[in-house]
Amino acid sequence: MESSRPMQIKKRKTQSEKFKTMEFLSFTFYVLSFNFFIGQADGADFTRLTSGGLKPIFDGKTLNGWKAPLRFRGDRLAPAEAGVSYWSVEDGAITAQSTQENPVKSNQFLVWQLGELDDFELKLKYRIDGTPAANSGIQIRSRVPPDPRLRGDRLAPAEAGVAGYQADIDRAGAYTGALYDEQGRGMLAERGQKTIIDTVGKKSSTSLGDSSELFANIKQDGWNDYHIIARGPHIILKINGKVTAEVVDNDKANQDLSGVLALQLHAGPPMKVQFKDIQLARLKLVPCEVEGMENRKKIVLVAGPASHDYGSHEHNAGCLLLAKMLNENMPNIHAVVYTNGWPKDPTAFDNADAIVFFCDGGGGHVVMPHLEEIDRLAKKGVGIACLHYAVEMPKGKPGNYLLDWIGGYYETFWSVNPHWKADFKQLPEHPITRGVKPFAIDDEWYYHMRFQENMQNVTPILTAVPPDSTRKGKDDPHGGNPYVRARMGMPEHVAWAYERPPRLLGEDKSGGGRGFGFTGGHWHWNWAHDGFRKLVLNAMVWISGTEVPPNGVQTKRPSLEELEANQDYPKPDNWNREKIQKMFEQWNQ
Repeated sequence: MESSRPMQIKKRKTQSEKFKTMEFLSFTFYVLSFNFFIGQADGADFTRLTSGGLKPIFDGKTLNGWKAPLRFRGDRLAPAEAGVSYWSVEDGAITAQSTQENPVKSNQFLVWQLGELDDFELKLKYRIDGTPAANSGIQIRSRVPPDPRLRGDRLAPAEAGVAGYQADIDRAGAYTGALYDEQGRGMLAERGQKTIIDTVGKKSSTSLGDSSELFANIKQDGWNDYHIIARGPHIILKINGKVTAEVVDNDKANQDLSGVLALQLHAGPPMKVQFKDIQLARLKLVPCEVEGMENRKKIVLVAGPASHDYGSHEHNAGCLLLAKMLNENMPNIHAVVYTNGWPKDPTAFDNADAIVFFCDGGGGHVVMPHLEEIDRLAKKGVGIACLHYAVEMPKGKPGNYLLDWIGGYYETFWSVNPHWKADFKQLPEHPITRGVKPFAIDDEWYYHMRFQENMQNVTPILTAVPPDSTRKGKDDPHGGNPYVRARMGMPEHVAWAYERPPRLLGEDKSGGGRGFGFTGGHWHWNWAHDGFRKLVLNAMVWISGTEVPPNGVQTKRPSLEELEANQDYPKPDNWNREKIQKMFEQWNQ
């Protein structure tokens, strides 16, 4: 196994060169499609650039997956149900209504809870009733303050609900079809306008058509089709098949490339607005006119539900921390996290360049009911990584899938999962190891994985010699087996990279893409080790098809407070912060 490494490295370099060529062609395609998109006055439909197409995100019966943020009444916190009281489902439509008895004194919102928008296409039907003052809108890529009730030690103003881009709706026709920046820059493009905003916020507008004629195409008392397309900085609004507004927002300080989807009920006299047939498609991310964002990639992290005790198998906290670090330090990476198991968002993976699973494994692996879905994505070249227990799937069909996706997996009665301090004395030359120095750290390092035959297309990344004591467990699915006992004193691979070979299925070429397996990650505190953390972040970038920086992904070491955030269990009474902090200092001397 060790003797084959030089040959594998040579093959890996050759495949990497091929991948760079594919990456260049892919980037060229996106630039051309982006330029084509910018030039379309009719707002061409870009659903064909998705892998999943339009999917319903409202069931037509309940508000499941939708939630109204907490709001205020006067200077008091409103009860939690106060915002929801305006929202219901009537005749298969989400219905927002204010009355004389239940007036709206501050804008109300209903937020989609199952995911956030990035590059997307949204279609829905709406209608609005009431006086000419009736007003509503569709918030896209918007922001909800983490806690709208408080700002410092003061109550937040009543309007601090949802802020950002709004596809406008009103009864009188003053705003319908316009793009507005709620609680921000105000009107970006009126109905009939195309606005280009430069990098410092200067606007330049041209005509798309006559505003009155566009409004005449809108049914005042019936259902209307609203169609919104957003790719990078470019947003197009269409109502009943006609483009009403278009914005190219290159304002570095204020553009939003991702955020929540929400529906608005505006403050004012009694009114009623309804939304139905809400469908979403995710679009492949396109380049932006911002340095470092010329080749944007999306990484989806799936965190499993609560598992072990405090500070271990912290899937949610770990994924949230790693995604935050990627988003703050890699401008061309957009990382999103789905917590507590398999995403309920039906579009979750439709524009993913890479997927990272950090969850329990075996028969309870979150992917088990979705093997075919992930296999289809892998065959399209989507990168896949599995961290810690997620490298284990049952032997047979599930294990073979994982073997195809990432090049190796934990096979019961073949692999073992002891706790030990691994000393990684040498690291191979690979993009994943950039900026990482040899290190030693204690973890539950699973080893003796089932790899592709002859390590074909597999590059060992972390290799160490386990203590012989870790091989002497009794024979069971995880404790020991004769195969590991026969390898006393021999090196074992605990992290690896994989480049999937293209397959030729008839005339259909499929496959390719990258995989990564990492058996560490039991202890949440290990993310504070600079080498440990950087290696995993490098790997996430690599499997997405993005070039890893020469010195790796540079991040600020997380504080103990950051590591304590978002954990699944409360701190135990005997929690020793000083001991953990001292460990951090020793690691990173």
